[in-house]
Amino acid sequence: MAIPQCRMCAGMYVGADIKEALAEETRLTMDIMDTIKDQIESNPVIIYMKGSPDQPQCGFSARTIEALMGCGKRFAFVDILANPDIRANLPKYANWPTFPQLWINGELIGGCDIVTDMFDKGELKPMVDQAVPDEAPES
Repeated sequence: MAIPQCRMCAGMYVGADIKEALAEETRLTMDIMDTIKDQIESNPVIIYMKGSPDQPQCGFSARTIEALMGCGKRFAFVDILANPDIRANLPKYANWPTFPQLWINGELIGGCDIVTDMFDKGELKPMVDQAVPDEAPES
């Protein structure tokens, strides 16, 4: 969103445009925060990453996806490179500055080092299994 330029009026800035732009920016930020909250609450396992599981766009995302896929369960993902508003606001929402971010049952688990360490210790799979029950066979 472009912030309107200030207009000069007899040597004084006209603040209405700035106030309106800031109000709009606040509304957009709140909408994004609601979107992030909905994504996290609607998906028992979700990862915010650079790229996709099939084509991660950074080594940290690739390593994290490898660990998560090793758990053998379905999960949701958001490509933050394709969603710049989420990329800009998720660190504020999560109070966690880096990507990827793995969330399980609404709780931030962590980034690459934490997730891969948990996987190596056998701690990640039970968490994912509990969050994503086995799918019932189709009859």
